[in-house]
Amino acid sequence: MQPGEHGRVVSLEDIPLHSTNLLSLLDEDGVIHYQSPSVERLLGFDRDELVGVSCTDCFHPDDRDRVYDAFKNVVSRDEYVVEAIEYRHLQGDDTYTWVESVTSSEPTSGGHYVINTRDISERKQKQKELERANERLKEFADIVTHDLRNPLSVAIGRLKRARREFESEELDAMVEPLNRMSRMITELRTLTMGRRQDAKTMPVSIASHAKTSWMVTETGDSELRVEIDPAVEYEADIGLLDHVFENLFRNAVAHNQTPVTVTVGALEGRTGFYVADDGDGIPPEKADDVLEYGYSTARGGTGVGLTIVSEFVAAHGWELAIENAEDGGARFEIHTE
Repeated sequence: MQPGEHGRVVSLEDIPLHSTNLLSLLDEDGVIHYQSPSVERLLGFDRDELVGVSCTDCFHPDDRDRVYDAFKNVVSRDEYVVEAIEYRHLQGDDTYTWVESVTSSEPTSGGHYVINTRDISERKQKQKELERANERLKEFADIVTHDLRNPLSVAIGRLKRARREFESEELDAMVEPLNRMSRMITELRTLTMGRRQDAKTMPVSIASHAKTSWMVTETGDSELRVEIDPAVEYEADIGLLDHVFENLFRNAVAHNQTPVTVTVGALEGRTGFYVADDGDGIPPEKADDVLEYGYSTARGGTGVGLTIVSEFVAAHGWELAIENAEDGGARFEIHTE
C-alpha cells in the first residue's frame, strides 16, 4: 500500500460494503467507477447500473453546475480537505431525491475519490413544511396586526378625547386594557418576524449593547449595572439581540413592585453572559412556565416577552437558562457555546 500524494493512505478494502450510506468511487473527471450495494435501497438503481456514467448525469439540472464545480474544487486541492454538499440526485424511477454527499481531496491508491452519500429527503421535507408554516404565520400576523391595529388606534384616540371631556373611572379603567392589546400586537409582530429570519451576525460588544437597549426601554426608577468588559464581543444579530435585552429589562421591571437593579455580567466557568435583577425572583416550579407563550403574572403583561427572548436566543444557536440570582431575584443566563 502506497500513501497518496497528500501523505494519507486510502484503500478500497477500507470501504464498508454494508454501510447504510451510499459509497461511490469517482475519478477526477467525475465518472463513476464503483457504487456500494446501498445504491439499490437509496436510489433504486441496480448496483452496477451507474458505473461508467458521469456523475453530472445524476444531478438535477438546477444543481448540476454547482455540485460538479464543488467536486472539482475539492479534488484539485493540494491540502487535505473534507467538504459536504446538498443536492438533488436522480432515482431509478426518474424522479429526484435530496441527498448530502461528503468527499475529500485524498484519492485512493487507485486514484479514485470516495463519495459518501446519505438521504436527507425527510429533513428537507420538514424544512419545507416549516417554511410553509412560517409563511402562513407571517400572513396571519400581517392580517391580525393590520385588522386590529387600525380599529385599536381609533379606539385609543376616541378614549383620549372622551377622558379630556369627561371625568370617569370607567373611562380610566379602559386605558390599560387597550394599551395591553397594543403591546400584544407589537410583540406578536416582533415574534413572527424573528421566526422568519436567519440571524445575520457581526461582532457585538455586550456591554455597549446592553446600555443602548436600557436607554430605549421604559424602566422607571430602576437602575442598570454593567459588569462585563466592554471589549467582550460575541457574534450576534443586532436586531434580535435588541429584543432579547429589551424584553429581559422590561420583564425585570414589570414583575417587581419596587424599582430594581438589573445587572448584566459575564458568566463564570462558561462562555456567555447573564441578565439578573435583585427583585422577587421566579419560583423554581415556574421556571419552565415563564417561557411559554401567553404566560404572565404581571398586571397588564402580554405573556409574549420571554417567548421572544427564548426564541431569539435559540436563533443564534445559544442556550437560555433561568436561575436564581444571588440577591434573590431572577437570573437569565445566555450560554453562547
